[in-house]
Amino acid sequence: MGFSGYNLNMYKRELAAYLVKIAPKYPVVTIVGPRQSGKSTLCRYLFADHQYVSLEEADVRELAVRDPRGFFKKNSGDLILDEIQRAPELLSYIQTIVDEPGMKRHFVLTGSHQLLLMEKITQSLAGRTVIAKLLPFSRSELWPHHSKMTIDALMFTGGYPRIYDKKLEPGQWLQQYYQTYVERDVRALINLAHLDQFERFLRLCAGRAGQLLNLSSLAADCGITHPTAGAWLSALQASFICFTLQPHFRNFNKRVIKTPKLFFYDTGLLCYLLKIHNAETLSAHPLRGNIFENWVVGEHLKKIYNQGRESNLYFWRDAKGHEIDLVRDEGDFLYPIEIKSSYTASPDFMKNIDFFNKLQKTTGKKKHWGECVYCGDSEIYYKEYLIKPWFEV
Repeated sequence: MGFSGYNLNMYKRELAAYLVKIAPKYPVVTIVGPRQSGKSTLCRYLFADHQYVSLEEADVRELAVRDPRGFFKKNSGDLILDEIQRAPELLSYIQTIVDEPGMKRHFVLTGSHQLLLMEKITQSLAGRTVIAKLLPFSRSELWPHHSKMTIDALMFTGGYPRIYDKKLEPGQWLQQYYQTYVERDVRALINLAHLDQFERFLRLCAGRAGQLLNLSSLAADCGITHPTAGAWLSALQASFICFTLQPHFRNFNKRVIKTPKLFFYDTGLLCYLLKIHNAETLSAHPLRGNIFENWVVGEHLKKIYNQGRESNLYFWRDAKGHEIDLVRDEGDFLYPIEIKSSYTASPDFMKNIDFFNKLQKTTGKKKHWGECVYCGDSEIYYKEYLIKPWFEV
């Protein structure tokens, strides 16, 4: 069956291996992620023997909600239900179906609203579904076909599959994406009386990407209340536009910062919101360092999600200004990662990692290596640390 989607024979999705392995173990597979991140295409490729139903189509959704028993009787085989948050009432019926003795039907659900979906799923399908997250293309997924892209071009373009598959101009497509999906989805989550004020809030968030989140400052600059700013940020997180990186609270007997940092899931959309019109403009932009940090953090998050794991990423900063941009909690030790937008490597990159690892030694941890990601193209070892180029992330 033909459908609109990118060429999965060309662009291999790393999440596919995990889904193929886990799907036989659960009667329901749920895939969440931003709109246009490739969920439908991946599902229809991996589960080609499943019938596909899009709940975005108003007539289909109306029929399913009005007569759910008739809907599941008509669609009686293995089934993909796309954008299930549009008809969450169906989840309780799916629970009843998969709980029937001897039932072997298999369901694949996709959704792009965390708040509208996750609470319903945990209520109805707890223990019956595995939940995976699919974000836009990672660097490693793009690299076999776009290895000549510069880091600035990659950050400016972002990772949404359709841009690459249809060879679209990023700014034009992201403008339509913002208008079609962000505005509509956010309106479904919150009651927006002034859309222009929300757009200002979103662009203010973009200007603070990679920085400590200060909701009071955001609210004041936007002319809204603190609770409104919190509700709007929650809506952006629920629709996979923004996420927060939490500080690691291990204090090593020192005061640490406990405020999260704000990031965007896609740097292409981030650049659009910052009104950056091309990669050349980005290369000299005053926020390029923040955008690069956002990109590196996002790449690590994609790698984790593509393995079906929950995030173990944090940052660390103490009250005296010592900071590690990214910390991977490995359970028995913390792996520090510095992020530098410079094209030239320097031993100074490792000062904070050295400091951080000395603190780790005081807690009895023996493993104390780390790395730095920078915009250069050479791999360099400094002491036991690795300074590695961006294209190895």
